[in-house]
Amino acid sequence: MNSKYRHYAVLSAVCSLCLFRHDVSAAELQNRPGVYTLGEIVVSGQEDEGVQASETVHTVTAEDIRRRGARTLDQAIALLPGVNVRIGGEGVPRIDIRGFRTRHVVLLLDGIPMNSALDQQFDPTLIPTENIAEIKLTEGASSVLYGQGGLGGVINIITRKGTSGVQGMVAGESGDHAPYLGKARISGATDRFSYLLSGSTGKVDGYPLSDGFRSTSEQGAGYRINSDRERNSMFGSVDFTPNRDLALGLTFNLSQGSFGKPASIVNDSHDPFASPPKYERIDNATGVSAQLAADYQVTDQLSLRGWVFTNQFDGHDNLFDTSSFNSINLAGSFREHVTSSISGVSLQPRYDLGKAGTVTLSLAGERDNWNNSGQQSLGTIPPTFVPLDGNKYLSIYSAGIEYELSPLPGLGLVAGYGHYLQTRDELNSDDYGVLAGASYDLSRETRLKASFKRNVRFPSLGDLYDLSKGNPNLSAERSYTYETGVERKLPRESTASITGFYTQAINLIQNDQSTSRNTNLAEVRFAGIELSAATRWVKNLLLRASYAHLYSKDRSRAGRDQQQYTPGDKATLEVTYDFGSGFSTYASLLYVGNQYFYTKNNVTPVQKAQLNDYTLVNLKLSQRVLDNKVTLYLGADNLFDENYETSYGMPQAGRYIYGGVEIRM
Repeated sequence: MNSKYRHYAVLSAVCSLCLFRHDVSAAELQNRPGVYTLGEIVVSGQEDEGVQASETVHTVTAEDIRRRGARTLDQAIALLPGVNVRIGGEGVPRIDIRGFRTRHVVLLLDGIPMNSALDQQFDPTLIPTENIAEIKLTEGASSVLYGQGGLGGVINIITRKGTSGVQGMVAGESGDHAPYLGKARISGATDRFSYLLSGSTGKVDGYPLSDGFRSTSEQGAGYRINSDRERNSMFGSVDFTPNRDLALGLTFNLSQGSFGKPASIVNDSHDPFASPPKYERIDNATGVSAQLAADYQVTDQLSLRGWVFTNQFDGHDNLFDTSSFNSINLAGSFREHVTSSISGVSLQPRYDLGKAGTVTLSLAGERDNWNNSGQQSLGTIPPTFVPLDGNKYLSIYSAGIEYELSPLPGLGLVAGYGHYLQTRDELNSDDYGVLAGASYDLSRETRLKASFKRNVRFPSLGDLYDLSKGNPNLSAERSYTYETGVERKLPRESTASITGFYTQAINLIQNDQSTSRNTNLAEVRFAGIELSAATRWVKNLLLRASYAHLYSKDRSRAGRDQQQYTPGDKATLEVTYDFGSGFSTYASLLYVGNQYFYTKNNVTPVQKAQLNDYTLVNLKLSQRVLDNKVTLYLGADNLFDENYETSYGMPQAGRYIYGGVEIRM
């Protein structure tokens, strides 16, 4: 490790700050009221020790989501240090963690993988927040029990469950340009049985652009062209505990909708940074996921968790010639029907060795499948079309073991090994992951932590077989992450933390513009430092702040000294004040700076440009009435109407004012 990267690790070890959060044991986790944990991959067998104590784990609660007014997953986690929400040519929010892209982040919903079988990405706007009990986001080094793929981290979503009696909720929201959001939930429980059923529907005709936006040939002032979005969803869960040793659960999730992908506003062949505008829409998109889970306490020492799951997507992807969205005659335009699915089974035995620690095993297998049909234009006159007809699949098998031990009071150790196998038509490949971590409590207020993770991600079906850029000869991506930090409690319910990390990533898969095919990059390095603090120094006032600095280096392509669209600096501030009469205020500030991008189409020498730094302020006012059963709220996203981009030529939403009501029964 050279001196530049070593500096981050040393700096984090000598600073004394942080949030000192204790994670509950697996048994306590399962019995938490209102939280469905049967499908969760439990990665810590000892309370306050082991895996999560040595890692960077951020928890977003249902109360945090309510305060922020977050409607979807991306809005719920956007303020976490190390997380960058980026919207590019796909028109879909992408969740980058510590420089790694969305495809390097594992997303689990009650243990169900929600990443696409095609490219291992996911659309966070398809995950509404009304069903979420909490989100655990692990950055960098994560448990080997999660399997392969999470080079950047893991987002583990844990949903709500019914509690004693019967409860219900209905809510509605509307705002600028007449969008709407409606949602409802009913739940209940007895001693042995609980249930929850919820649904939501929402529509946005198009998001408003800032008054500071300047019109181009592709986009005028007002509302963003082709930025409409419609989503309907339903979620349900039931669990049954026939006796004290056995718990059974079933969850299902349905979503349906359509949306446009806004095109680049720059249509200039002489602009070396611009990509040609694409006029694309996704229609009749349907997602279905389900899981059957069980937890059995075999003996006082041995427990067994297992589940089977499936996650399927079906939709129509259309790439048109022009912004009129009515023809597909130009070369490359297409109408495509895509179906993808991930199905699998997992088994997780855990054995408590008492003072000798805890051993957890993980055995899992999944099958990824993708097929398409339709037609693509060759751009001839008269028009000629070729059929699209593909069917590809692969399987991934995982076996992992993790050992947690506390040999001395305050000292927690963890070691893990996972072996992974990918099988496909042309070859089989295997690789492995290794985790080592330690945490030590210097006092009741101060904890030191350190971890190392070797991780791997196999190429996806899209990486291998995409019609335009697939390469079946790709190798697996690998990462080596070193992390250290300090956590500390402070007086007056105050906390603070600092974490430093260094990651070496090799064989990252990128599109080679000279050949238009996917290829493995030699090496990319990331190093950074993350600070966070929270306080309730003043009664009824909650303050949270964070800062993250990330240094990236692409060592495989000349002229690219930083990775594209990777912010060097991010700062956040959240302020919540409850006036004690049912009235509360919430405000947040997000600053993102120092992100760069590079020329396209093999322009030589490579040129570099910088996106404008931006600051977003959100505000929400809430009033509870009728014995706190009704909440009225009014809010504004991007209060000061900042004109900003997260990718070149892709302007984001200006000020958006909304209001709503929530009724609890």
